[in-house]
Amino acid sequence: MKRIVILGAGESGTGAAVLAKMQGMDTFVTDMGGIKLEYKELMNQYGVSWEEGKHTEELILTADEVIKSPGIPDHAPIVKKIKEHNIPIISEIEFAGRYTDAKMICITGSNGKTTTTSLIYHIFKQAGLNVGLAGNIGKSLALQVALEKHDYYVIELSSFQLDNMYNFRAHIAVLMNITPDHLDRYENEMQNYVDAKFRILQNQTEDDAFVFWNDDPIIQRELKRYGIHAKLCPFAQAKEQGLVAYTEEEKVYFTQPIAFNMEQEDLALTGVHNLYNSMAAGISANLAGIRKEDIRNALGNFKGVEHRLERVCRVRGVEYINDSKATNVNSCWYALQSMTTPTVLILGGKDKGNDYSEILDLVKRKCKALIYMGLHNEKLHEAFDHLGLPICDVQSMKDAVDAAYRMSNPGDTVLLSPCCASFDLFTSYEDRGQQFKECVKNL
Repeated sequence: MKRIVILGAGESGTGAAVLAKMQGMDTFVTDMGGIKLEYKELMNQYGVSWEEGKHTEELILTADEVIKSPGIPDHAPIVKKIKEHNIPIISEIEFAGRYTDAKMICITGSNGKTTTTSLIYHIFKQAGLNVGLAGNIGKSLALQVALEKHDYYVIELSSFQLDNMYNFRAHIAVLMNITPDHLDRYENEMQNYVDAKFRILQNQTEDDAFVFWNDDPIIQRELKRYGIHAKLCPFAQAKEQGLVAYTEEEKVYFTQPIAFNMEQEDLALTGVHNLYNSMAAGISANLAGIRKEDIRNALGNFKGVEHRLERVCRVRGVEYINDSKATNVNSCWYALQSMTTPTVLILGGKDKGNDYSEILDLVKRKCKALIYMGLHNEKLHEAFDHLGLPICDVQSMKDAVDAAYRMSNPGDTVLLSPCCASFDLFTSYEDRGQQFKECVKNL
């Protein structure tokens, strides 16, 4: 009997455990932290053995294969020991892909992937297809493969998930963009991060499609390095030869496989970044054979993604916007670009090797005050203090919102767009965004 050990008992780990158990494998789950009650109950329901608060080596190093949570870095001691024993390490997505013939629509990129993933899923669902949502959002792919069996899966993939994927095949691969992110996990080498993102193309055939933003300089450079077998489906804002989607005279045009267009003002999502998200989603749906009328309707009635440029409310004439999902500098760049009123910007958190010069000009032009929220704000002071803007250091969300309330005037916008990971003060970007919304509503 094959022995599977799973590191990490979160959504992906417990889903993989259920699938492994249903495939008749000897399954063991181990987590150095505590395990949520709902995951314990799920594993108990299927007879999965588990432990929390420790890694028992004699139970781990007997594995035939290890499924690792994407949040566990390669330099973790137990991962090093597993590698020393030459035990293969894979991701939950890689494992789940072995047990389904469903079509995989996979989305990655430094920014925009959650919105694009959610939008593609919305189009497929509204068109009546049997589709699951998985990866960084939605339920575990492995759990859905075990219990639900969809015809299509729309999967948001982080670079961490792609790192441990080898034979998995994306039938439609979407790459939104590549900007510096998570460099602390990639030895501060940008090329390592780029290579991780391009793993989404591995195993694609001429029957598959690669959807990408044509104006991204890194993507253009890497296209020349890779032998890509899939059909190329580039999109960009300005019309040029070879594009599968573009804009012209306030319309969005999709050229193949079925040509159609729609008024840009009919798109539910606004802003240039969301235009790209809508193009990528529309191309993916078109490639999947969804009717153009259904694509138009879905692109026009999508409600957006929580924690991504989410309008919270207006207080004393000031608009409060939750962009907690902006965990890198480029995400914040898009958020600032969309601001049309004087902005009090709340930023900071766990720095991932950020280069803040990318947003320096926008901060200078758009912001009236800055609030640094984090345990270590030295890098923020170094990057922005010289602009001469009013600045406040805080170490809690309540203090950040209270400071923003004091520093703003009617007609202004308070924008939470942190540029950083959340793990110095919060459990996740969702926790950070929820706290922001609660504090704003309590003003």
